[in-house]
Amino acid sequence: MSKLENKVAIVTGAASGIGLACAQRYAAEGATVVGIDKNLSPQWQSVESTAAQSRFHQLDVTDAAAQNAAIRATVDEFGRIDILVTAAGVGAGGPVSMLDEADWDRVIDINLKGTFLSIKAVLDTMMAQRSGSIITVASVEGVNGTEGGSAYNASKGGVILLSKNVAIDYGRLGVRCNAICPGFIKTPMFDQIMGQMPELQADVIRETKLGRLGAPEEIAGAAYFLASDDASYVTGQTLVVDGGYTAGHSHGIVQMLGLV
Repeated sequence: MSKLENKVAIVTGAASGIGLACAQRYAAEGATVVGIDKNLSPQWQSVESTAAQSRFHQLDVTDAAAQNAAIRATVDEFGRIDILVTAAGVGAGGPVSMLDEADWDRVIDINLKGTFLSIKAVLDTMMAQRSGSIITVASVEGVNGTEGGSAYNASKGGVILLSKNVAIDYGRLGVRCNAICPGFIKTPMFDQIMGQMPELQADVIRETKLGRLGAPEEIAGAAYFLASDDASYVTGQTLVVDGGYTAGHSHGIVQMLGLV
């Protein structure tokens, strides 16, 4: 029996990147998977072909009414919600003095408010069940920040603290909540933002201690663990999955010593 058999998982941002990888992993582990994304994706067929059952709702996560309707439809059809992954997000920003208010609002609305609305939409069901695992997708840029990333960094830092608050407030009702902080992962969003900056990509890889970008499937592995009963005593945590990017700085000393 697969560890997620008879579980119902909702994944936002499910059309591509980390969200799609999480949906695919949950499907492979026997879960019923419900995808939410503003965009449709032919890759969703890979989820449909392996999930116990699957559904897809095309909507904007900043639309509370649409999210609530999708959650109601899920509960009406499948009777429960065991897992929520909030992978919907956008990357944008710049130094504060150069950032338009509209750009700030867009990033905060999708990354932080969208996460809040997704969590809010599932909580009544999870509280009634007295069980559930909420997994938010934050970022290493919400832990340490990065140059020029004011709006994105602020949104992801907010996701981390929101996740801790959910863990505090609902743990005694059987609901767990943890944040995953991916490092630099090769996704369509990464390619869109950094594809024209090869020198920056090279610098990121130099500072990633494993010497490479991550794959969405590696984040999905962490999301699988947090959704499973193997993580039954894990809540309120910030799980950094970044190939060692935030471990500390590299200055070439080990190369000088001939270690690598």
